[in-house]
Amino acid sequence: MENISRAVLDAAMNYQTYRQLGEDLLTEKEIPFRENYSDSMLGYTELNNARMNRLDKTIEITQEAQEKLAQIEQPVIWLTLTEPWCGDAAQIVPALNKLAEANENIQLRFILRDMHLDIMDEFLTDGSRSIPKVIILDANTLDVLDAWGPRPSVLQSMLIPMIQEMKSYTDKDLRKQKYQAYQIEAQRWYNKDKTESIQNEILENTLQAVENKVQTIAKE
Repeated sequence: MENISRAVLDAAMNYQTYRQLGEDLLTEKEIPFRENYSDSMLGYTELNNARMNRLDKTIEITQEAQEKLAQIEQPVIWLTLTEPWCGDAAQIVPALNKLAEANENIQLRFILRDMHLDIMDEFLTDGSRSIPKVIILDANTLDVLDAWGPRPSVLQSMLIPMIQEMKSYTDKDLRKQKYQAYQIEAQRWYNKDKTESIQNEILENTLQAVENKVQTIAKE
């Protein structure tokens, strides 16, 4: 996918709207697409809301990230495919917000994966619709510069064998046990890392993507 349409960006949510959606899904407020969310999804959403509330208060931008933030001088958009029930998103999205708040050249916007499968399918991870996926856009042209996600590379490498093993099971109970085990491992890793890897990777990807675009234009 070379670019994202202006219509998609105009309809995308900001951080506050996305967070409010997570809260509204657990209330009696009418939401047209609530029927798309199972009871288990809503249960994860409730847990994620609490995690994000905590992270909103505790995340600190690292010195390395601050230095990288200062180098982003061209307007970009981080269009993030996500869902309120996604555990990885609950860890990553608050960090994205902290970084975007610290640099006016970064716009952070959100779209729901299951309502934008056409876009999601352009940014698969090993053939799967894994989220969150941050699509880095040139804010002026809406050209796609790069994409990052669904989780920091170190964690992704650690979890891949567990995920592959889980998928190999035909017994539902065993699959569930393995899924819960890898969720626990991921949570431990996120707690220890304190969003440092998230901050550094998304900023490094953004800087490299912008530099690649500049070099491409210079060669034309």
